[in-house]
Amino acid sequence: MATLVIAEHENGALKGATLNTVTAAQQLGGDIDLLVAGSDCGAAAEAAAQVAGVNKVLLADADCYNHQLAENLAQLVTELSSGYSHILAPATTTGKNFMPRVAAALDVAQISDIVSVEGADTFKRPIYAGNAIATVQSSDAVKVITVRTTAFDAAGEGGSASVEALSAAHDAGVSSFVKEELAVSDRPELTSAKVIISGGRGMANGENFEMLEKVADKLGAAVGASRAAVDAGYVPNDMQVGQTGKIVAPELYIAVGISGAIQHLAGMKDSKYIVAINKDEEAPIFQVADYGLVADLFDAVPELEQKL
Repeated sequence: MATLVIAEHENGALKGATLNTVTAAQQLGGDIDLLVAGSDCGAAAEAAAQVAGVNKVLLADADCYNHQLAENLAQLVTELSSGYSHILAPATTTGKNFMPRVAAALDVAQISDIVSVEGADTFKRPIYAGNAIATVQSSDAVKVITVRTTAFDAAGEGGSASVEALSAAHDAGVSSFVKEELAVSDRPELTSAKVIISGGRGMANGENFEMLEKVADKLGAAVGASRAAVDAGYVPNDMQVGQTGKIVAPELYIAVGISGAIQHLAGMKDSKYIVAINKDEEAPIFQVADYGLVADLFDAVPELEQKL
């Protein structure tokens, strides 16, 4: 039994989601190979070789794998699938894009967003926006799996895997990279931040998010938002936390003016400590909060900043 993990990387460095996925692979047992596909990604492959538990790193360095276009990457993974009992990738926007294509090409059912490995063929995954956990058993010859990274610890360093260069270069010719627009911020990224403060519909408008930003600056926190705040146009959608946004599990999550719809809770309820500030004492967010403050956020947040 052997597992192939598809690495996510950027600017020569592995993304943290890859390390969480390796931990999930370790719980399956057997050898773990890590695929690093990209352009000029030798540094990422060297970093992958140092991850504990990795047996071998497969390096596919070609222009067609730049930006990990799903059509091209899926062809490569499908070609490499023989000899592996499991194929794992993080349940990120990238993983959710190319892994279903791999499953379709192999004619197997994808097992999405697993939070626990119960055995080589049995896994747990959330359903109904996280309100229930389904135990899924697969009889497919190859298990194609995406991993909810917040459910697994990151794998450490200390490995000394070999790096094997692949000659394969698949350009499907049906898609091309146009451009990317990156939001530059001194604050940590939402998915990797240890502290997050998020605002909801109760913020009333986008200008009021400055209150949260002041608190975030003092806590070294990232700023997030509920879908209601995003849909209302208060903030851009890359700040959205929830089932249809980003899944986060920081050490501290502060929810301000967020009622706590199940879609939002699904994206943050694994946080170690949850603090809720809401003037509605019946708000569902208080059911998952470790600390709840029934107060007007326009009074509480400036006072919190002053105290900090």
